[in-house]
Amino acid sequence: MIKQQIPNAITCGNVLCGCVGIVLASKGQLVAAAYCMGLGMVFDFGDGLVARLLKAYSDLGKQLDSLADMVTFGVLPGFILYQLLSHSDLHPWWAYSGFILSVFSAIRLAKFNIDTRQTDIFIGLPTPAAALFVGSLPLILVQNPKFGFLIKHPVVLIVITIILSGLLIANVRLFSLKFQSFSWHKNQLRYSFVIMSLVFFAVFQFLAIPVILLSYILLSLIFPPPKPTINVK
Repeated sequence: MIKQQIPNAITCGNVLCGCVGIVLASKGQLVAAAYCMGLGMVFDFGDGLVARLLKAYSDLGKQLDSLADMVTFGVLPGFILYQLLSHSDLHPWWAYSGFILSVFSAIRLAKFNIDTRQTDIFIGLPTPAAALFVGSLPLILVQNPKFGFLIKHPVVLIVITIILSGLLIANVRLFSLKFQSFSWHKNQLRYSFVIMSLVFFAVFQFLAIPVILLSYILLSLIFPPPKPTINVK
């Protein structure tokens, strides 16, 4: 049915954004690449939303979604880190360390696809969140050039890469932003986080993105989601 393919078509938009972003990043156009990543996130959120509204779930859609995420939120942030590191004073080979994030993103997505516990929560940092942190770096450089000495420092970039890679596969429960209903009682933490994020972004713009990500992790640690039940066949 055509209805079943609508979410998949939206997911393909995510793939296209990732591919265009990679090309732009390879040419050093990191700001444009970051915007492509942001547009890819819109498609990534939209395909799940449309699938729930149309009740158009499929195994193909699940696999396609992970492959799209690997392109946009795995390979693309690796390219951005590579480009930032390639302009440092370190040996050129160090620039390839940025792709460590891409490798761990692949591991994260593979684990997600076979883990039946991650339906209403996340175990480990979602790949879009890690990618968003990386994508914010060139945007912060344009908005606040005074932070360039910090963001462009190779040690800082490598540390960011290692920390994000570790969080992707960490055995830490994080709340999901998937709204199953519009109830305030059932989504109080989600609504609070979204409102807080919008306020932060309105005040600090792109500089707020790392703060929002850190807040997401801290809120999940302070108010951990319930332990998932394991489906036994």
